[in-house]
Amino acid sequence: MGEIVRFIPKSELERARLIQEARAIYDSIFPPAVPDRAPQDDEDSVKN
Repeated sequence: MGEIVRFIPKSELERARLIQEARAIYDSIFPPAVPDRAPQDDEDSVKN
């Protein structure tokens, strides 16, 4: 008792589905760059 059921229009569901699909395609073309570890300023680094 007391539950609120929200009506979600079909167009809103379709919009969310299309956005999710577009993000998946974009990520497959341009994978997110996740650096393993950023060097710290106080660490010694090897310079060539």
